Amino acid sequence: MFKIRQAQFLAPGIKRFVIEASRIAREQKPGQFVMVRVNEQGERMPLTIENSDPAGGTISIVVQAVGKTTHLMHALRPGDVLADVVGPLGKPSEINKFGTVVVVGGGVGTAMAYATALALKRAGNDVISIIGARSKELVILEREMRAVSDTLIVTTDDGSYGLKGFVTDWLRELIKRGTPIDLVLAVGPVVMMSAVAELTRPVGIRTVISLNPIIMDGTGMCGGCRVLVDEKSQFACVDGPEFEAHRVNFEVLVQRNSMYREAERRATEEFVREVQAAKNGTQSEEPCLSCPEARDEAAGRTFTEPPDAERTR
Repeated sequence: MFKIRQAQFLAPGIKRFVIEASRIAREQKPGQFVMVRVNEQGERMPLTIENSDPAGGTISIVVQAVGKTTHLMHALRPGDVLADVVGPLGKPSEINKFGTVVVVGGGVGTAMAYATALALKRAGNDVISIIGARSKELVILEREMRAVSDTLIVTTDDGSYGLKGFVTDWLRELIKRGTPIDLVLAVGPVVMMSAVAELTRPVGIRTVISLNPIIMDGTGMCGGCRVLVDEKSQFACVDGPEFEAHRVNFEVLVQRNSMYREAERRATEEFVREVQAAKNGTQSEEPCLSCPEARDEAAGRTFTEPPDAERTR
Protein backbone atom coordinates (compact mmCIF):
# COMPACT_ATOMS: atom_id res chain seq x y z
CA MET A 1 0.00 0.00 0.00
CA PHE A 2 1.16 3.52 -0.83
CA LYS A 3 -0.01 6.34 1.41
CA ILE A 4 -1.20 9.64 -0.01
CA ARG A 5 0.52 12.43 1.87
CA GLN A 6 -1.05 15.37 0.02
CA ALA A 7 -3.93 15.80 -2.43
CA GLN A 8 -4.67 19.19 -3.94
CA PHE A 9 -6.74 20.44 -6.85
CA LEU A 10 -4.68 22.46 -9.33
CA ALA A 11 -7.73 23.24 -11.48
CA PRO A 12 -11.26 21.88 -11.90
CA GLY A 13 -10.90 18.17 -12.58
CA ILE A 14 -7.09 18.20 -12.21
CA LYS A 15 -5.54 17.04 -8.94
CA ARG A 16 -1.97 16.64 -7.69
CA PHE A 17 -1.13 13.74 -5.39
CA VAL A 18 2.02 13.47 -3.28
CA ILE A 19 2.56 9.77 -2.57
CA GLU A 20 4.95 7.96 -0.25
CA ALA A 21 7.15 5.84 -2.54
CA SER A 22 10.74 6.13 -1.33
CA ARG A 23 12.42 3.73 -3.77
CA ILE A 24 10.74 5.29 -6.79
CA ALA A 25 11.64 8.76 -5.51
CA ARG A 26 15.31 7.78 -5.33
CA GLU A 27 15.49 6.11 -8.73
CA GLN A 28 13.15 8.03 -11.05
CA LYS A 29 14.44 10.20 -13.88
CA PRO A 30 12.63 12.84 -15.97
CA GLY A 31 10.18 11.39 -18.46
CA GLN A 32 9.54 8.16 -16.57
CA PHE A 33 6.15 7.05 -15.29
CA VAL A 34 4.46 4.81 -12.74
CA MET A 35 1.58 2.35 -13.04
CA VAL A 36 -1.06 3.01 -10.40
CA ARG A 37 -3.98 0.95 -9.15
CA VAL A 38 -6.49 2.65 -6.88
CA ASN A 39 -7.70 -0.62 -5.36
CA GLU A 40 -7.27 -4.37 -5.75
CA GLN A 41 -10.03 -4.56 -8.38
CA GLY A 42 -8.91 -1.47 -10.26
CA GLU A 43 -7.34 -1.05 -13.68
CA ARG A 44 -3.77 0.09 -14.19
CA MET A 45 -3.16 3.74 -15.00
CA PRO A 46 0.10 5.09 -16.50
CA LEU A 47 0.94 8.41 -14.83
CA THR A 48 4.05 10.47 -15.50
CA ILE A 49 6.04 11.45 -12.42
CA GLU A 50 5.74 15.23 -12.17
CA ASN A 51 8.31 15.61 -9.41
CA SER A 52 10.08 13.65 -6.69
CA ASP A 53 11.57 14.29 -3.28
CA PRO A 54 14.21 11.61 -2.57
CA ALA A 55 14.90 13.03 0.89
CA GLY A 56 11.23 12.98 1.82
CA GLY A 57 10.56 9.69 0.04
CA THR A 58 7.71 10.99 -2.08
CA ILE A 59 6.71 11.38 -5.71
CA SER A 60 4.12 13.75 -7.20
CA ILE A 61 1.68 12.84 -9.95
CA VAL A 62 -1.04 14.93 -11.57
CA VAL A 63 -4.32 13.23 -12.47
CA GLN A 64 -7.11 14.54 -14.67
CA ALA A 65 -10.58 13.15 -13.97
CA VAL A 66 -11.81 11.84 -17.31
CA GLY A 67 -13.00 8.26 -16.76
CA LYS A 68 -14.14 5.96 -13.97
CA THR A 69 -10.74 5.18 -12.44
CA THR A 70 -9.46 8.74 -12.48
CA HIS A 71 -12.66 9.89 -10.77
CA LEU A 72 -12.20 7.20 -8.14
CA MET A 73 -8.68 8.46 -7.55
CA HIS A 74 -9.89 12.05 -7.26
CA ALA A 75 -12.12 10.97 -4.36
CA LEU A 76 -9.05 9.97 -2.32
CA ARG A 77 -7.70 12.24 0.40
CA PRO A 78 -4.49 12.59 2.44
CA GLY A 79 -4.09 9.49 4.59
CA ASP A 80 -5.81 7.21 2.08
CA VAL A 81 -3.75 4.54 0.34
CA LEU A 82 -3.28 3.26 -3.20
CA ALA A 83 -3.12 -0.48 -3.82
CA ASP A 84 -0.16 -0.31 -6.20
CA VAL A 85 2.37 2.22 -7.44
CA VAL A 86 4.91 0.46 -9.69
CA GLY A 87 7.94 2.14 -11.22
CA PRO A 88 9.85 3.99 -12.33
CA LEU A 89 9.02 2.64 -15.79
CA GLY A 90 9.96 3.61 -19.33
CA LYS A 91 13.11 5.14 -20.71
CA PRO A 92 14.12 8.52 -19.26
CA SER A 93 14.10 11.67 -21.35
CA GLU A 94 17.29 12.44 -23.27
CA ILE A 95 18.92 15.29 -21.36
CA ASN A 96 21.77 17.10 -23.09
CA LYS A 97 22.76 20.64 -23.92
CA PHE A 98 20.95 21.07 -27.22
CA GLY A 99 20.80 24.87 -27.34
CA THR A 100 17.30 26.33 -27.55
CA VAL A 101 14.53 23.93 -26.59
CA VAL A 102 10.80 24.61 -26.95
CA VAL A 103 8.66 22.66 -24.48
CA VAL A 104 4.99 22.43 -25.50
CA GLY A 105 2.46 21.30 -22.90
CA GLY A 106 -1.19 20.89 -23.82
CA GLY A 107 -3.61 20.66 -20.90
CA VAL A 108 -2.44 18.18 -18.28
CA GLY A 109 0.54 17.45 -20.55
CA THR A 110 2.16 20.45 -18.86
CA ALA A 111 2.55 18.36 -15.69
CA MET A 112 4.10 15.54 -17.72
CA ALA A 113 6.59 17.93 -19.34
CA TYR A 114 7.63 19.78 -16.19
CA ALA A 115 10.32 17.40 -14.92
CA THR A 116 11.98 17.22 -18.34
CA ALA A 117 11.84 21.00 -18.78
CA LEU A 118 13.55 21.40 -15.40
CA ALA A 119 16.29 18.91 -16.34
CA LEU A 120 16.83 20.57 -19.73
CA LYS A 121 17.22 23.95 -18.05
CA ARG A 122 19.70 22.55 -15.54
CA ALA A 123 21.68 21.08 -18.47
CA GLY A 124 22.29 24.61 -19.76
CA ASN A 125 19.60 24.94 -22.44
CA ASP A 126 17.59 28.05 -23.21
CA VAL A 127 14.05 26.85 -22.55
CA ILE A 128 11.01 28.38 -24.21
CA SER A 129 7.82 26.88 -22.78
CA ILE A 130 4.38 27.08 -24.35
CA ILE A 131 1.57 25.85 -22.12
CA GLY A 132 -2.10 25.91 -22.98
CA ALA A 133 -5.58 25.09 -21.76
CA ARG A 134 -9.15 25.68 -22.79
CA SER A 135 -9.65 28.56 -20.36
CA LYS A 136 -7.98 30.44 -17.51
CA GLU A 137 -9.27 28.13 -14.78
CA LEU A 138 -7.66 25.10 -16.44
CA VAL A 139 -4.12 26.53 -16.74
CA ILE A 140 -1.84 24.53 -14.44
CA LEU A 141 1.74 24.80 -13.17
CA GLU A 142 2.27 28.29 -14.56
CA ARG A 143 4.51 29.30 -11.64
CA GLU A 144 6.55 26.11 -11.82
CA MET A 145 7.02 26.33 -15.59
CA ARG A 146 7.97 30.00 -15.40
CA ALA A 147 10.70 29.13 -12.89
CA VAL A 148 12.36 26.65 -15.29
CA SER A 149 11.88 28.66 -18.51
CA ASP A 150 13.74 31.55 -20.05
CA THR A 151 10.50 32.45 -21.81
CA LEU A 152 7.00 31.27 -20.93
CA ILE A 153 4.03 31.62 -23.28
CA VAL A 154 0.61 30.87 -21.81
CA THR A 155 -2.30 30.30 -24.18
CA THR A 156 -6.01 29.70 -23.76
CA ASP A 157 -8.41 28.59 -26.45
CA ASP A 158 -10.97 31.23 -25.49
CA GLY A 159 -8.51 34.05 -24.78
CA SER A 160 -9.58 34.31 -21.12
CA TYR A 161 -5.93 34.30 -20.03
CA GLY A 162 -2.59 34.81 -21.70
CA LEU A 163 -2.57 34.72 -25.49
CA LYS A 164 -5.62 33.54 -27.37
CA GLY A 165 -5.18 30.41 -29.46
CA PHE A 166 -3.75 26.93 -29.34
CA VAL A 167 -0.22 26.03 -28.31
CA THR A 168 0.44 25.12 -31.93
CA ASP A 169 -0.49 28.63 -33.05
CA TRP A 170 2.32 30.12 -30.98
CA LEU A 171 4.83 27.46 -31.94
CA ARG A 172 4.01 28.33 -35.55
CA GLU A 173 4.61 32.00 -34.74
CA LEU A 174 8.06 31.25 -33.24
CA ILE A 175 9.01 29.32 -36.37
CA LYS A 176 7.64 32.07 -38.63
CA ARG A 177 9.74 34.67 -36.79
CA GLY A 178 12.86 32.63 -37.42
CA THR A 179 13.51 31.82 -33.77
CA PRO A 180 16.48 29.41 -33.63
CA ILE A 181 15.09 26.14 -32.25
CA ASP A 182 17.24 23.05 -31.76
CA LEU A 183 14.65 20.75 -30.18
CA VAL A 184 10.91 20.66 -29.53
CA LEU A 185 9.38 18.51 -26.78
CA ALA A 186 5.60 18.15 -27.06
CA VAL A 187 3.44 16.49 -24.42
CA GLY A 188 -0.34 16.38 -24.49
CA PRO A 189 -3.22 14.92 -26.50
CA VAL A 190 -2.14 12.76 -29.45
CA VAL A 191 -3.77 15.09 -31.99
CA MET A 192 -1.87 18.05 -30.54
CA MET A 193 1.44 16.20 -30.74
CA SER A 194 0.65 15.24 -34.33
CA ALA A 195 -0.03 18.90 -35.17
CA VAL A 196 3.29 19.91 -33.59
CA ALA A 197 5.12 17.27 -35.65
CA GLU A 198 3.59 18.61 -38.86
CA LEU A 199 4.70 22.14 -37.99
CA THR A 200 8.31 21.17 -37.35
CA ARG A 201 8.73 18.57 -40.08
CA PRO A 202 9.05 20.98 -43.06
CA VAL A 203 11.69 23.06 -41.29
CA GLY A 204 13.65 20.09 -39.99
CA ILE A 205 13.41 20.80 -36.25
CA ARG A 206 13.98 17.69 -34.20
CA THR A 207 10.80 16.93 -32.26
CA VAL A 208 10.18 14.51 -29.41
CA ILE A 209 6.74 13.45 -28.15
CA SER A 210 5.57 11.45 -25.14
CA LEU A 211 3.10 8.61 -25.74
CA ASN A 212 2.24 7.95 -22.12
CA PRO A 213 -1.55 8.25 -22.82
CA ILE A 214 -1.72 5.02 -24.84
CA ILE A 215 0.09 2.79 -22.30
CA MET A 216 -1.94 -0.01 -20.70
CA ASP A 217 0.04 -2.58 -18.68
CA GLY A 218 3.42 -0.83 -18.55
CA THR A 219 5.52 -3.94 -19.18
CA GLY A 220 5.22 -4.64 -22.91
CA MET A 221 3.22 -7.82 -22.32
CA CYS A 222 -0.19 -6.76 -23.65
CA GLY A 223 0.83 -4.99 -26.85
CA GLY A 224 -1.87 -2.37 -26.30
CA CYS A 225 0.57 0.53 -26.65
CA ARG A 226 2.08 -0.64 -29.94
CA VAL A 227 3.21 2.26 -32.08
CA LEU A 228 4.70 2.28 -35.58
CA VAL A 229 8.09 4.00 -35.64
CA ASP A 230 9.67 4.00 -39.10
CA GLU A 231 6.84 1.53 -39.87
CA LYS A 232 8.23 -0.96 -37.33
CA SER A 233 6.36 -1.89 -34.17
CA GLN A 234 7.60 -0.57 -30.86
CA PHE A 235 5.93 -0.36 -27.46
CA ALA A 236 5.40 2.97 -25.74
CA CYS A 237 5.84 1.48 -22.27
CA VAL A 238 9.26 -0.12 -22.75
CA ASP A 239 10.72 1.53 -25.89
CA GLY A 240 9.34 4.95 -24.88
CA PRO A 241 7.33 6.73 -23.75
CA GLU A 242 9.25 9.36 -25.74
CA PHE A 243 9.76 8.96 -29.48
CA GLU A 244 11.07 10.99 -32.40
CA ALA A 245 7.85 12.57 -33.67
CA HIS A 246 8.75 12.59 -37.37
CA ARG A 247 9.25 8.82 -37.32
CA VAL A 248 5.85 8.02 -35.76
CA ASN A 249 2.87 6.91 -37.85
CA PHE A 250 0.22 9.19 -36.33
CA GLU A 251 -2.64 7.83 -38.45
CA VAL A 252 -2.29 4.40 -36.85
CA LEU A 253 -1.59 5.97 -33.46
CA VAL A 254 -4.84 7.96 -33.49
CA GLN A 255 -6.79 4.82 -34.42
CA ARG A 256 -5.18 2.81 -31.61
CA ASN A 257 -5.76 5.61 -29.11
CA SER A 258 -9.50 5.50 -29.81
CA MET A 259 -9.89 1.70 -29.60
CA TYR A 260 -11.15 1.64 -26.02
CA ARG A 261 -13.06 4.91 -26.02
CA GLU A 262 -16.48 3.29 -26.18
CA ALA A 263 -15.67 0.85 -23.37
CA GLU A 264 -14.32 3.72 -21.29
CA ARG A 265 -17.48 5.73 -21.92
CA ARG A 266 -19.72 2.85 -20.81
CA ALA A 267 -17.64 2.25 -17.67
CA THR A 268 -17.81 5.93 -16.77
CA GLU A 269 -21.55 6.10 -17.31
CA GLU A 270 -22.10 3.02 -15.13
CA PHE A 271 -19.93 4.54 -12.42
CA VAL A 272 -21.85 7.82 -12.52
CA ARG A 273 -25.17 5.94 -12.30
CA GLU A 274 -23.91 4.14 -9.20
CA VAL A 275 -22.76 7.41 -7.60
CA GLN A 276 -26.04 9.14 -8.40
CA ALA A 277 -28.10 6.18 -7.19
CA ALA A 278 -26.18 6.09 -3.91
CA LYS A 279 -26.74 9.82 -3.50
CA ASN A 280 -30.47 9.63 -4.24
CA GLY A 281 -31.10 6.27 -2.63
CA THR A 282 -32.69 5.09 -5.90
CA GLN A 283 -31.71 3.30 -9.07
CA SER A 284 -31.23 5.65 -12.00
CA GLU A 285 -32.25 4.32 -15.41
CA GLU A 286 -30.60 7.01 -17.49
CA PRO A 287 -26.83 7.57 -17.68
CA CYS A 288 -25.94 10.61 -15.65
CA LEU A 289 -23.60 11.74 -18.40
CA SER A 290 -26.67 12.58 -20.45
CA CYS A 291 -27.45 15.32 -17.89
CA PRO A 292 -24.91 18.17 -17.93
CA GLU A 293 -25.78 19.10 -14.35
CA ALA A 294 -24.99 15.65 -12.95
CA ARG A 295 -22.16 15.79 -10.41
CA ASP A 296 -19.76 13.42 -8.79
CA GLU A 297 -19.46 15.26 -5.50
CA ALA A 298 -16.49 13.20 -4.37
CA ALA A 299 -14.44 14.17 -7.41
CA GLY A 300 -15.56 17.77 -7.26
CA ARG A 301 -16.36 18.41 -10.90
CA THR A 302 -19.34 18.46 -13.23
CA PHE A 303 -19.65 15.62 -15.74
CA THR A 304 -19.68 17.23 -19.14
CA GLU A 305 -17.48 16.67 -22.16
CA PRO A 306 -13.96 15.45 -21.23
CA PRO A 307 -11.67 18.45 -20.63
CA ASP A 308 -8.16 19.02 -21.92
CA ALA A 309 -7.32 15.33 -22.26
CA GLU A 310 -9.40 15.45 -25.45
CA ARG A 311 -8.31 18.81 -26.82
CA THR A 312 -7.82 18.67 -30.58
CA ARG A 313 -4.83 20.98 -31.01
